[in-house]
Amino acid sequence: MNHHPMQPCWDLAAAAVQAEAIDCALALGLFDALAESQTVQELAARHGLHAANTAHLLELLWSLGLLQAAEGRYALAPVARDYLVRGAPGFCGDAWRYRLDALRGHARRLRAQVEHGPQPQAAVQPATGAGWAEAARAQIGQEQRAVSAAGALEIIQRLPRAAQATRLLDLGGGPGWMAIALARHLPRLTGVVFDGPETAAVAQENIDAAGLGQRLRAQGGDAAGDVIGAGFDLVWCSSVLHFVPDIAAVLAKVHAALVPGGLFICVHAERPADPHEAARVLPYYLPMRLLGRHVLPQGGTAAALARAGFTVVDSFVSHQFPMTPVQVVVGARHD
Repeated sequence: MNHHPMQPCWDLAAAAVQAEAIDCALALGLFDALAESQTVQELAARHGLHAANTAHLLELLWSLGLLQAAEGRYALAPVARDYLVRGAPGFCGDAWRYRLDALRGHARRLRAQVEHGPQPQAAVQPATGAGWAEAARAQIGQEQRAVSAAGALEIIQRLPRAAQATRLLDLGGGPGWMAIALARHLPRLTGVVFDGPETAAVAQENIDAAGLGQRLRAQGGDAAGDVIGAGFDLVWCSSVLHFVPDIAAVLAKVHAALVPGGLFICVHAERPADPHEAARVLPYYLPMRLLGRHVLPQGGTAAALARAGFTVVDSFVSHQFPMTPVQVVVGARHD
């Protein structure tokens, strides 16, 4: 079927309505309510909603693959059941709403930033502080538990050398769920979750609640300016280099922190050379780039590791992390 050349642009305009529909359903608790199938009339009556307009909303959610419809009743599709019902192990509805709200805000400021540039105080600010810690406790924590931790385990299982590691540094590890997942998967693993002091406090709470306080600890500091430790045979670093002022300096510190033969797993979005692939990445990272932060071009992460003295032993794309495909680059220290 031939489409008009403007169809992709029209689809983008309609995406605003689709996103608003999901946001509305989450805010009203409709996914929770539909854990058991209901008719439109039952759902509207129980929640005090306008029945006809509720029907229109549910039909749109059905068209997005989030609901199933049969014999006049609506029920959850698997993706909604697994990720959009509060209390489900994979629930990340709050995280999705946070991303939507943040992207909306950045989009509203886009023209001003293109015309005038970022405010001086906004450029290349570290991702630290109380606000970042609260994000780690809430939406980032949801994403790590529901999505990223499983992605990390998939990567580790692909790398037999990583599975032999006994001493981990999770650099910029946020709320610590990645390190917790790795420690549960690798029973000999001990290590450190390193992040800003406020965020490290959240990670320590999660480590203790997971019963892993004898094997993991959280350390507060600035990856760019503070000592990150030494003697690690595995360093995990995901979506951190975007925020540091000097990537080369941080990579040099990671290289020094590894023992000879140790592995550095670096997981970051890159800017693809193909426009269709780039469309999967650029909308999410344009706001950061407008603030002066880094999103390296395709192949840039591997090149940066090589310049820092790592031997790149593997590089591949993963689709198991929030928002965009990420480039996984595995470097080894050989002295």
